[in-house]
Amino acid sequence: MSPPLTPTAGPATIPPPPAKSLGAWALDVLIWGGVTALLVYSVDAVDLGNLSKLFTDAANVETIGQGLLRPNFADWQLYVEKMGETVQIALWGTFLAVILAVPMGLAAARNIAPFWVVQPVRWVMNLLRSIPDLVIGLLFVVVVGLGPLAGVLAITLNTAGVLAKLFSEAVESIDKGPVEGVRATGATKLHEIVWGVIPQVAPLWTSFALYRFESNSRSATVLGLIGAGGIGQVLFDRMNSFAFRDVSAVVIIIVIAVTLIDLLSQAMRKRLL
Repeated sequence: MSPPLTPTAGPATIPPPPAKSLGAWALDVLIWGGVTALLVYSVDAVDLGNLSKLFTDAANVETIGQGLLRPNFADWQLYVEKMGETVQIALWGTFLAVILAVPMGLAAARNIAPFWVVQPVRWVMNLLRSIPDLVIGLLFVVVVGLGPLAGVLAITLNTAGVLAKLFSEAVESIDKGPVEGVRATGATKLHEIVWGVIPQVAPLWTSFALYRFESNSRSATVLGLIGAGGIGQVLFDRMNSFAFRDVSAVVIIIVIAVTLIDLLSQAMRKRLL
């Protein structure tokens, strides 16, 4: 007996390529056309027409470049000391910011806090994030005087607003299972947060805090320009004195310090995530 015949498969049907609707195309044209129009409109506002001065005033560039290419490390001990102070400002500012950001981040998470708590906390977070470090630093310089304390307080407030937002978003994306499991044991709301929420978000929170510490190491340098301590004040003085060789040495030390902080932060994040 001959084996039964199997039906042969017909040619595969190729689905049509995805196509955008006319409304989607119109929205894309509106968005990207608006961005293009804004860029063209703002050419004069940002003074791009004077970009040629980079080449017409080449003598000034050459003078500065000669100083920057020959760094003067005669005062390297002072630069290293001030860079250490800058790192300490960033470290303390980040540490205090984390202390403020943890309760704010929990209170701003919609999945664990009521609306009447979430909304005011988010307003405070937006306020802290929207005010630049330099403005907050100037206010604290007036209040507490010149020195690193003003830098620490400025970094604390601004970073607290940023970290609180990141912390709250991490809480809102957690798995509900562990929280419901803790709740099923008859635990209180505090126990749900401690045993169901914190273990899930702790590694991510630590990563966010480390990243902000890297960023704050640079921000603390800029805050030194307004008298808030650190190496920024030395950099500002050398720039005002047109001592570009000293400026070059300061910049090199800043780059080395920030690079080392970045490498250390990466190593710590790899162990946590």
